[in-house]
This record gives sequence, structure tokens and C-alpha cells, in this order.
Amino acid sequence: MLALEEEPRLSPERDMHGRSLYQSFLPAAAPARALVWKYSPDYHRPRHFHDEPELNLIVAGSAIFGLGKRVVRAERGQLLGFPAGQDHALLEASADLRLFAIGMDSLFSTQVLGADRHAVTSPLHIQVGSANFNALVSRTSAVVDREAVDQPVAELWEHIHWLRLKHWNQANGSMHVLTRRTLSALYDAPYLGREQLALQLRASPSEVSRYFQRDVGMTLAQYRTRLRLLRFIRSVDEQTCNLTRAAVSAGFGSYSQCHRVFQAEFGCAPRDFFSSGLRQRMQSTYVPSPLPGHPTGGERSDTRSAPG
Repeated sequence: MLALEEEPRLSPERDMHGRSLYQSFLPAAAPARALVWKYSPDYHRPRHFHDEPELNLIVAGSAIFGLGKRVVRAERGQLLGFPAGQDHALLEASADLRLFAIGMDSLFSTQVLGADRHAVTSPLHIQVGSANFNALVSRTSAVVDREAVDQPVAELWEHIHWLRLKHWNQANGSMHVLTRRTLSALYDAPYLGREQLALQLRASPSEVSRYFQRDVGMTLAQYRTRLRLLRFIRSVDEQTCNLTRAAVSAGFGSYSQCHRVFQAEFGCAPRDFFSSGLRQRMQSTYVPSPLPGHPTGGERSDTRSAPG
């Protein structure tokens, strides 16, 4: 992991109740399993999270991201990865920032990576060598803002995974092994509680919680809740079961428990989220003020998706 700083001024944009917004990386209107977006200062997303793992390639300039309660600075030639459920926001951007955001459906990522599917469960921050960086920019430029690019993006996803392995020490140097193992375990079983995780990892519950919050910027309870809610949404979207069965399959004890947690996280009831248009309005929300570092910016509300 590269430059990390804690900054007391961190107050990234959220909704009026202090919640991060749920905003899918992949647009619902396009049946895509993978896409690449190009950063535009006119479409700055608020702090948000989604089910798709995401990678950001800094092509030029620099940026400061808020990841949970952590603040990370990224510069040209660096790759950042956000696992499913990780809330993130672009806090500052240099005037010359060029950034490509790569996102992939979580199930498609599992198919692409196979036995290494857990690689996307951990945050990523690595400096890429010049030759590999130029190759990444070329391959990403060929598919940016285009549709029907599942196969080339899958190949790009595999290449980035190879770079992750190549830079393993750099990518995982500051992350405790318990955090990596916790993220991997929760990816398959988000219903596991702290005590169960500690028993499985052969560690004390306090150690698991402490290192997790330090490395991810969210509490273990918050992240488990996120993953279960994302699994619930995915089950409903796939129309494999009704709300009650979807809640139980996502790891909630009952639909009433799911309803309560969903209301607290999203600010609305599940039925309203799926049927009243709230989800679409949430998806099209953009931050009205320009980012620090940009001389221009303005209020936008647009149904197009944007990187981040």
C-alpha cells in the first residue's frame, strides 16, 4: 500500500443523513458485465459504494480519495482497487487529472479469476512500472466509454491481477494478514459474525476488529452489513426469490431484520428502493460543487454513470 494519511478535515459528501449512497458502477440500462469509464470533473459522484469491484488507473495528474475513514493520495502510474462494499469518494483532483475507472460484475470477476477470485476482496494501491503502465493505458484507452467490451476488459482484469501478484509485497505491505483473511472469508460468507471469524482465523475477536478497521477504514460490523445488503439486492435483481427469501439467503435472520438494517443504511424501505424510483434518483445524484484543484464545476444531475 502506498501513501496513506489520516486527515481531520475529511468530511466527504454524503446524503443529508450522513449516509454513503448506493450507486452501481454498471448502468442498469446496459446489460454489460464490465465497463471502463473516463473521469470527468463535470460528473463528480458523492461518497458511494457498489457491488462491483472497481479499479482506478491514474493516467495523469493526482487525486486524493476518501476510503471509509482513510485518506489516500494517488499519482500518475498508480492503480487503486476498491472491493465490493467499500465506500469511496474522490475528494480532490489536480486540474490535469486523467483517470480510467474499470468495473466488473462480481460474479463475472469470479469467473475470470477462477481460483484467485478472492484477489479483488482486498483494497489495492500499487505503483506500476513504466512499461506495464504504458501497456495498461493503451489497452484501457481502447475500450473506454464503449459498450460490448466484456472480453477485452476481462483480459485487462486478468493482466491487472498479474500485476497485483507481481507487486504483492507493495500491494499488501501495510495490510495485516488478519484483514486479508477476514475480507476473503466475508466474500464467501458475509453472515459470519466477529466471534465466528475469530474462531475460523484462530485470532482474538478484538484483534480481528482492530486491524480490519485500521486497514479498511470501516468497522467490521459496517462492512458485514454492506455485503449482506448487496447480496440481498443482487438476489432481488436476479428475481430468484421474493424479498423474504432474499433476506434470509443474504444472511439476515428474518425479513424484518433486513428491513430495519436496509432502512438504516439506505434511508428507505426495500420495497420503496425497488419500486418507487428512489434507486434511479440515488444513481443519478452528483455533487454540485467543483472538486478542490479544479477551476470549474457546476451542479449536475444526469442519468449517465460516471467513474468512481
